[in-house]
Amino acid sequence: MHDVSMGGEVVTLDLEKKMTLIRQPPLEEVVTTSELMQLMSMKAHPKHYFGIEISGLLHIGSLVLSGFKIRDLIESGFECTVFLADWHSFINEKFNGDWDLIQLASKYYEEAFKLFCPGVKVVQGSELYRNNDEYWRNIIRFSKHITLARTVRCLTIMGRTTKESLDFSQYLYPSMQAVDIKALDLDLVHAGMDQRKVHMLAREVFPKLGWQPPVAIHHHLLPGLGRPEALGLDEDQGLDLRVSSKMSKSNPRNCIFIHDDEESVRNKIRGAWCPEGIIEGNPILEYARHLIFHEDGEFNIERPDRFGGDVTFTNYQEMQESYLKREIHPADLKEAVARSITPILEPIRKHFLQRQDLLAPFQ
Repeated sequence: MHDVSMGGEVVTLDLEKKMTLIRQPPLEEVVTTSELMQLMSMKAHPKHYFGIEISGLLHIGSLVLSGFKIRDLIESGFECTVFLADWHSFINEKFNGDWDLIQLASKYYEEAFKLFCPGVKVVQGSELYRNNDEYWRNIIRFSKHITLARTVRCLTIMGRTTKESLDFSQYLYPSMQAVDIKALDLDLVHAGMDQRKVHMLAREVFPKLGWQPPVAIHHHLLPGLGRPEALGLDEDQGLDLRVSSKMSKSNPRNCIFIHDDEESVRNKIRGAWCPEGIIEGNPILEYARHLIFHEDGEFNIERPDRFGGDVTFTNYQEMQESYLKREIHPADLKEAVARSITPILEPIRKHFLQRQDLLAPFQ
């Protein structure tokens, strides 16, 4: 059992309720469900982490969607950590490999996750590695159990392929990310679906070293506002489409930042790809499912009386079926989604209006 305080009242969550909370959207996968149940049965406060590179401004995918799942885990009794992967960011040429900018930007990331996920702990990679000889020894131990070919297959975790000209440090990235799990002594690792390969690698290699393999959970990748396109990053075309169409801060028009005001959100969503009657790869439907229905039990779409009047949905499936039947016009759906996303972002946006000093690396 786990006690959660809600407005002074203590609510006890049993194992079944914790599992329901953890497995709700935006989660896509648990590896494995039986291991997760056993973990929560044995430990009151298992250790979790969500790792993220330090790069551009945070958006609704990188902070809000990830943060929703971190909140679910905190409520379920997990000791949650956000790992700011500064050395990984340097290796992956974030901020053009400017170490000082990466360090400055990490303060912004720490502020954002602590604000959105109250109770989360934040750890920086450089802090974990400092005077940590065991970490570097474990990099060698781990790497002895994988081939170069296996490492290459994992390069998609950093958005890279062998078609690019890579420096040698980038081939160290998968081993470093896997050994981070051991160094942090984690029970559960958490990331988007694009990081799945390295978690599977860790689960395969850890037992060979006598290390406990982690339970892994992967949440949905929130798409950008444009039409999804496969970029050839992965032999698994289903995963490839999700990875390549995910929201990216490198394309501001295709992305909703946590700093966007109501007008910006509305204008971006009005221009989004949202064909009538099409649900596959439709970003606006995905925002409704993974953002709005996560926060609210119902979703109201306002329409003129001549088009059927306002309609309220109490679950996503019902709304999706209605859209598939063309009972909802894309313009009405877009307006409703924009109106519902704005309140989620507003407290974050207002907070950072008072912390402009943290935005210096992005200006």
